[in-house]
Amino acid sequence: MRIAFYAPLKAPSHATPSGDRRMARLLQAALSEAGHEVFLASEFRSYDGVGDRHQQEALQRQGAAEAKRLLAGWRDSPSAAPPDLWFTYHVYHKAPDWLGPPISSALAIPYVIAEASHAPKQTGGPWDLGHRAAAEAIAAANVVFCMTRLDMACVTPLVPDWHQLCFLPPFVDAAPYRAASRDRAALAWRFSLDPAQPWLLAVGMMRPGDKLDSYRVLAAALRQLAPRPWQLLVVGDGPARTEVERAFAPVSARVRWAGGLPPEELPAVYAGCDLYLWPGVGEAYGMAYLEAQAAGLPVVAGAERGVPDVVVDDVGGLLVPPGEPEPFAAAIDRLLADDALRQRLAEGAGRFAGEECDLAAAAALLQANLP
Repeated sequence: MRIAFYAPLKAPSHATPSGDRRMARLLQAALSEAGHEVFLASEFRSYDGVGDRHQQEALQRQGAAEAKRLLAGWRDSPSAAPPDLWFTYHVYHKAPDWLGPPISSALAIPYVIAEASHAPKQTGGPWDLGHRAAAEAIAAANVVFCMTRLDMACVTPLVPDWHQLCFLPPFVDAAPYRAASRDRAALAWRFSLDPAQPWLLAVGMMRPGDKLDSYRVLAAALRQLAPRPWQLLVVGDGPARTEVERAFAPVSARVRWAGGLPPEELPAVYAGCDLYLWPGVGEAYGMAYLEAQAAGLPVVAGAERGVPDVVVDDVGGLLVPPGEPEPFAAAIDRLLADDALRQRLAEGAGRFAGEECDLAAAAALLQANLP
């Protein structure tokens, strides 16, 4: 099939890296892996981050104009074949889909959504227009792929009985992580790490909000582990770096700051470390958890929102109550003290990410459930 791909929150061509952009690109790759011709239909962004009704109405008008423009292009240009299916990634109240429903209806083609969410508490609130539009899009979709079980429970009431609702676990292309070598000597030299000590790893953007809160929980947890030998390698950068460094000040001698690294360098970093740590405050699910596990790295994470869908407790890591430094510290301490447990979880992490959450598994699931 010829599939029109669209991401109203952030196009896969967007300049700023993020987990959302990453998943959009992975979905395109999975659809291509399944044998389809996939093209980016539009870069129109419907996101309103502040809850401004006038802004939302303006975006609605712009979306209607963009839908008309696309339809006219397919109608008026003999060389531009219209799509056989419309596929929208990530629909919610702050970024509704103003393109997919009208275009799918006009072309009489199936409409598919991946990663939809619906929060009834948004009814009548600052994003009410986007909330209602997202609900209407979900109800109109022939197939809705939910990427967390939490979203699936919230979306289920909106999906008609004659339409399809499927669970599509978040996924990565596990191959480069599985193939990465554990070259501790190179990492030790590059980041001034002591090969005789356990290496802990955190990967995350440094920005205000949930990311900064996660760093603060991690710092508070590590302060409780002063008697144990360990070093922490932090990969990431951003506008909240000063606040992040301040949180780690009491243990700063044990922290190494890698800054932002290009994606192609991350597999070797994951493979060389001993534990991946990320509290995941407010995390939708977290792509880095899958990257770490694909490289055979056990995870300690907070059991928040969709995180249990990408980290299975006592299989690829340990899950603890979200946002609490004490149980997070206890889980790290347990893994540092138990080599056999750490090895068992490392093996389980690699199997889980490489078999259940790999690009090939996602391509097969998508192909089996597309109209």
